[in-house]
Amino acid sequence: MMLSYQNTHEVLQAATNGENYIDLIAQINKDLKLSNLDCEFEDSISPAALKNDLCELVFHCINQKFADYLNLLYIVDVSEDQIKALDGSDLVALTENVVFLILKREYEKIWYKKRNT
Repeated sequence: MMLSYQNTHEVLQAATNGENYIDLIAQINKDLKLSNLDCEFEDSISPAALKNDLCELVFHCINQKFADYLNLLYIVDVSEDQIKALDGSDLVALTENVVFLILKREYEKIWYKKRNT
């Protein structure tokens, strides 16, 4: 079964409903650390705040630390084809789409780990 979410809300809702939300935060924190980004989310962060904070982080990286942004995408393992397919003309919309791809990939990682243990 392939996970096919259409937006950030669906990914976060699936993680919350499946009791995988704390694992999702842990996976995000792990990959942020591997990406050398000085950011860590508390287990108690709400899904809305997580999305907003990730959007701020990604927006900042695109504008100020592009190499870190590319490194994050590599560490998270977001498909290069998916990134290239995004419309970059609106930076805010681009950021939200990238955050969706990051959250979707991070959730896939924990979903597959739990399924195979």
